Amino acid sequence: MIVYAEVEFMIHTAHSLKEKRAVLQRMVMRTKQKFNVSVAEIDHQNVWQRTRLALVTVASSKEAAERELMHALHYLESNPEWERLEMFREYL
Repeated sequence: MIVYAEVEFMIHTAHSLKEKRAVLQRMVMRTKQKFNVSVAEIDHQNVWQRTRLALVTVASSKEAAERELMHALHYLESNPEWERLEMFREYL
């Protein structure tokens, strides 16, 4: 089972692209290390206070894939430097 999610964040603490990328790189790298997911920024690369991330995980069952993705999403949402604006999830 493959679970795909897109999540958009507003980075209130970023006042430049350099600050945004510092926050983003740190969270993406830690998420990849902690969870069995792939993460990439897919939109708003040149906007300094917004980002849209895509997350994908693969597992033998829908429940296992969903659980891993939800753990990664909760971890990302726990960052006080940004606020989740919207989320989309799809099962493939």
